[in-house]
Amino acid sequence: MTEQNNENFKFAWRIIAAHVIAYFIAGIFAMNVFNYTDLFSSGTMSLFMKPTTAPIVALGPCLQIVRGLIMALVLLPVRKAFTEERYGFLKLGLLIFGLSVLSTFAAAFGSVDGFIYTKLSFLEQIVGYPEAFLWIFLFITILWVLYKFEKKTINIIVLVLLVLIVLMSTAGYLYASQILKS
Repeated sequence: MTEQNNENFKFAWRIIAAHVIAYFIAGIFAMNVFNYTDLFSSGTMSLFMKPTTAPIVALGPCLQIVRGLIMALVLLPVRKAFTEERYGFLKLGLLIFGLSVLSTFAAAFGSVDGFIYTKLSFLEQIVGYPEAFLWIFLFITILWVLYKFEKKTINIIVLVLLVLIVLMSTAGYLYASQILKS
């Protein structure tokens, strides 16, 4: 494996791991603090959000590996802008916030177009902001740690966390699908 391929692989691994771990933690936080179970099962939100008991929702954290890979591929050409520049990870966080929260290319709730084109109330529009802010903070913090402290121990801890998330997510899917009985 060439040095460039090795760097690309490390970059992709770090993005995927940071994303999945941050997504899992932010999601658990939001589900509990904002009671997504009730929120998504009534009113306007129930029209486009699956209930939290849906099997695919339980599998969501595991499937975030694919989203992390997409993020890695998209960020790969500009990775040096945040891995080598001063305040690079902060810039990455601002970029993600701007493009994935405020200025999406769809009328997603909480985005500028969401406020303009959807029928959601103001509170329904902003209910996901704390989760998004927490995810961005965790994502860039985990990435920073992975780059700042390139130690085998940290990679092992991250790998164990990733495996645990995948196993819990898969078990949740099997349980919600009633394939696995309690």
